[in-house]
Amino acid sequence: MVLRPVSQESRCPACGRVSGRIHSRYKRQIADLPWEGIPVRIELRVRRFFCASGYCSQRIFTERLPNTVGRHSRRTCRLSQVLDRIALTLGGSAGARLAQQLGIEANGSTLLRGVRRRMIPAASRSPRVVGIDDWAWRKGQRYGTIFCDLEQNKVIDLLPDRSSDSTAAWLRAHPGIEVVSRDRASLYAEAASKAAPNAVQIADRWHLLRNLSEALVSVLAPYHRAIDQAARAVFAKSVPAEAEAAPCLLTLTRAQQTRQQRRDRRLIRYESVMELVRNGMSQREISCTLGVDRRTVRRWTRACGFPERKEVHRKNAIDPYRSYLDQRWNEGCRNAAQLWREIRDQGFGGTSSSLRQWVFKHYGRKVRSHREPLPPKPPRISPRQLVWHILKPNESSERYLKELFKLSPDLACCADVAREFFRIVRTRDLNAWPAWHLLASHSPLASFAKHLSRDEAAVCAALEYHWSNGPVEGNVHRLKLIKRSMYGRASFDLLRARVLSTA
Repeated sequence: MVLRPVSQESRCPACGRVSGRIHSRYKRQIADLPWEGIPVRIELRVRRFFCASGYCSQRIFTERLPNTVGRHSRRTCRLSQVLDRIALTLGGSAGARLAQQLGIEANGSTLLRGVRRRMIPAASRSPRVVGIDDWAWRKGQRYGTIFCDLEQNKVIDLLPDRSSDSTAAWLRAHPGIEVVSRDRASLYAEAASKAAPNAVQIADRWHLLRNLSEALVSVLAPYHRAIDQAARAVFAKSVPAEAEAAPCLLTLTRAQQTRQQRRDRRLIRYESVMELVRNGMSQREISCTLGVDRRTVRRWTRACGFPERKEVHRKNAIDPYRSYLDQRWNEGCRNAAQLWREIRDQGFGGTSSSLRQWVFKHYGRKVRSHREPLPPKPPRISPRQLVWHILKPNESSERYLKELFKLSPDLACCADVAREFFRIVRTRDLNAWPAWHLLASHSPLASFAKHLSRDEAAVCAALEYHWSNGPVEGNVHRLKLIKRSMYGRASFDLLRARVLSTA
């Protein structure tokens, strides 16, 4: 496409005066959005003008086309916007593949350079309610910090590290913060106390419940004997004393299953043939009707019953020991390695794997066909499973907990305290906090209550205010998706640009 501006005048970028005196003309090659998947290149014929002001330092200037193309740019503004959006959404390699399919000429490095040149706009105002959490560069080794505006539910900044000093510096740079929502990490509490002492700190309610479950697990771990004993007692009441024996099961090998399926198909066809013979149909008609060879029909008609196929038996080194193996198998020996050692002492020179394959082929997997089934075992309940039985009981778990609390009154007291804290957090009952704290101080959860008392102001604020770190966790999940799509090859500036631009 060959284009030229239609205006007769242009404004000087230095002094702002309008001039119509043309100095010269030149051509610019500019890439534009594709048309029907075909790349488009524009030959733009631009003019130079004399500045009309005698006092302007710029005597000659080039006419500007800000809505079409930028200064020194080789792409139109709309193409640059499309490439920036592709790069921010998909990154370098994936964005380049999409651009190629759309008919846009750009590689991954070009897209990433455009993202790095893109200036992240600063927030127009300091956030009032901030959520702080960490995110993992590499789990368990290196972490960063994320800041979210909980009122707008968007990411406002990322830090490449997780430290009290860097968090405090960021909070000082953003005055006016009234509420800080955080997890139970002490470094964020310390940073908020230093940099924003007037802000209300709110402990995340989900982390409070998680701390409760972890404390319960540590309290329940020494009571594993009582936990198993209660499970056996409840199981003994629910299972009858004389359980019926399980039926004998025979699991066939794949080859045996295939042979059985083929025999079933032959049997169905044999019964169809015999049914037509009884109806008086001739062998030729039966052959044409069912698509069976006439010689097969004749052989089945002359046979006294369904003719079974003869098993082809190939001699091998294990055959001389067949009677001994049958005897040991009927006696209950199912260990192929033991059978191999016994026949090896009798002169067998093969390997144990060959005997194992032979046993598998001739005997299959007989499951408890020679002895009475063992009684079912009571289920084992771990301390972590017991935590959720206590906090969220149902009809079946109530019977178990009743039996457990009979065996250990201490666990009954611990469960009452844990359920009350669970209710307080879920219903945000601030008035019940002092009574619970006093009760928990004289229970097995005393260490958990003491740990909460160190951060009591943030815990009470979590019961009073509705803010939480839930939106922050969602943005951390989105950050992980963007980070993993970059395959760990990009630096922090690119990750920050993509996260903040797509918030």
